[in-house]
Amino acid sequence: MGLIVKILLTGVAVLLAAYILPGVQIAGFGSALILAVVLALLNAVVRPILVILTIPVTVITLGLFLLVINALIILLADFLVPGFQVDGFLWALIFSLVLSLIEAVLDMIF
Repeated sequence: MGLIVKILLTGVAVLLAAYILPGVQIAGFGSALILAVVLALLNAVVRPILVILTIPVTVITLGLFLLVINALIILLADFLVPGFQVDGFLWALIFSLVLSLIEAVLDMIF
C-alpha cells in the first residue's frame, strides 16, 4: 500500500514541478504516473551503478556530482516516457531539485 501512495505522490509532484518550470512538459496525470514508475525503476537499478562508477568524481566534487547523476536519470526518463519532455540538461537538473523539494513537502504532509 505504501508503494502505491508513494507513486501517486510522486505523480502529483511531477505535475506540480512541470507546472512551475517552463522547460518541462508533461501530457497529463497518466504520463506523470508512468514517469513516477519509470523514475522509481531507474533510481533502483541505474542510479546505484552510476554512483559506484563515479565514486572518484563524487568524492572530488564533495557529492555535487550526484546532482548530475539525478539530471542524467531525468534525461533518460525523458527518452523512455512518452508525454514527458525536458528541454535540456539544465532543465533536468532544476526539475530534479524542484521534484525533490516538492516530494519532501508532500511526504511531510502525508
